[in-house]
Amino acid sequence: MRYMNFGGRTIGDRQPAYIVAEIGINHNGDLALARRLIDAAADARCDAVKFQKRTPELCVPFHQRDRPRDTPWGTMTYLAYRERIEFGAVEYKTLIEHCRRRRIDWFVSCWDEAAVDFIEPFEPIGYKIPSAALTDVWLLKRFRQTGRPLMLSTGMSTMGQIDAAVALLGTSDLLIAHSTSTYPCPLPELNLRVIETLRNRFDCPIGYSGHEVGLPTTLAAVCLGASMIERHITLDRAMWGTDQAASIEPQGFERLVKYIRNVEAALGTGVKTVYESEIAVMRKLRRDDRPQITSVGSSVN
Repeated sequence: MRYMNFGGRTIGDRQPAYIVAEIGINHNGDLALARRLIDAAADARCDAVKFQKRTPELCVPFHQRDRPRDTPWGTMTYLAYRERIEFGAVEYKTLIEHCRRRRIDWFVSCWDEAAVDFIEPFEPIGYKIPSAALTDVWLLKRFRQTGRPLMLSTGMSTMGQIDAAVALLGTSDLLIAHSTSTYPCPLPELNLRVIETLRNRFDCPIGYSGHEVGLPTTLAAVCLGASMIERHITLDRAMWGTDQAASIEPQGFERLVKYIRNVEAALGTGVKTVYESEIAVMRKLRRDDRPQITSVGSSVN
């Protein structure tokens, strides 16, 4: 059995999946929109929301900084766009207080060490290490220095790179999330059986961070043993933004949470049981005028 504590919850084998609504940058730098996304996640009974934090001048690659980007605020450089959608301390204080009012956990994926330093005073329940940072040795070490539980996303990574990252981080208070970093992701590239591969390879909980269109494949991830489920949330998939098309709208998120809880109830304990509801059916359908098997060793009755 593999477990970790995250937000006061035990996450791991045969525990209810911890469901995360990834707000990410779908707020487009709009604080009111971010609050509405928190409300949608709370109304859907998600366990947590997650934001992203970058220090653009540190984590935007040099070759992309001056590239023009068409945005709702006009054409600007990619660096200026990234700066435009970042929240500062005042905005985070507002959002964290809103999460407290709605009784929903929150955490953040940080893309550089300065972003970790910015978020740490707010005392998140943990951090997500984004797929883009899985190979960043200095950033991985900074995450570990916080002493907080970590979610390691594995998109764009080879198994050798995942092995090396886990060797650096250790498996204590670590959850590894299978992911494919395509938005939206074609179904054949979801490769959900990697969840089983990771479960067999690492002694820690395994999760799933999905970027596909639709809900059934996320339910399949739960059936394969994912202990944490993360999907992007949006108010409207037609909204402007790079992640909107791979996101789920509020009503869809409500269905997803309901379906996951139904699937978990249906999976049961794995112990074969004759239920009380079956007794009357058994008495009706099994013949009592012929020898009957009762158990191994007694063969017939």
